[in-house]
Amino acid sequence: MRVDEIDRGTNARPGAEVLAELAALIAGGHLEVPIANVYPLTHVRQAYTELERRHTHGKIVLEP
Repeated sequence: MRVDEIDRGTNARPGAEVLAELAALIAGGHLEVPIANVYPLTHVRQAYTELERRHTHGKIVLEP
């Protein structure tokens, strides 16, 4: 299951029930979060530029 398949509405904030469901899916290895790119924190400007282009297919990760 992909994280974008869990539809709670675009304006909904995750409550305790949703967070517990997500935690269970992650712990069970049933949740796939697509990663588009990983940047070191020192390259935050490049990461932000990639996000601004709106062509990413997945999450942008910053590593400390």
